[in-house]
Amino acid sequence: MSTKQSSIPAVPTRAQALKIMEKAGCDPKVIRHCKAVAELAAVITKRMEDKGVKVDGDLVQAGALLHDLGRSKSHGIDHAVVGANLAKELGLDPKIVMMIERHIGAGIPADEAVKLGLPKKDYLPQTLEEKIVTHADNMCNFKRHNVMVSIEKLEAKGQLSAAERMRALHKELSDIAGIDLNDL
Repeated sequence: MSTKQSSIPAVPTRAQALKIMEKAGCDPKVIRHCKAVAELAAVITKRMEDKGVKVDGDLVQAGALLHDLGRSKSHGIDHAVVGANLAKELGLDPKIVMMIERHIGAGIPADEAVKLGLPKKDYLPQTLEEKIVTHADNMCNFKRHNVMVSIEKLEAKGQLSAAERMRALHKELSDIAGIDLNDL
């Protein structure tokens, strides 16, 4: 991909985000997954807004559609870092860059990141928008949008701290939305 393009707004629309994914060379399966993440993220966002919680829905949608931008170059754990770098080159909003970089798992602390071969830094979602995109991604990896399958797979691999972070994120967002997100 080329460097910053002035025709792309910092927070792209749905159509612009999908075009970015296509131009980057993302596989159609990756794009379908990103669309599913965006749809679920929209449902979670609406539930929260209905509870009076302020959420930047446009940012969530753009971040959800672009979260796997790095899969155009890598399908490893580093796809988040690769995607964040691509997003920076395109001049996307720094909030979207952070969503892309922090969406892996339920976030990864610096000590675990090093063990996984990532640059030493925290990849933990911080903002509500980052958390929604991260969790919608986790929920869209399996049928029926049930995050428990993701948690069980992490536990089976012995990744107990990652499973606990995912469980805690699920509880946090479910509490905010006023519903167990597995029931959406």
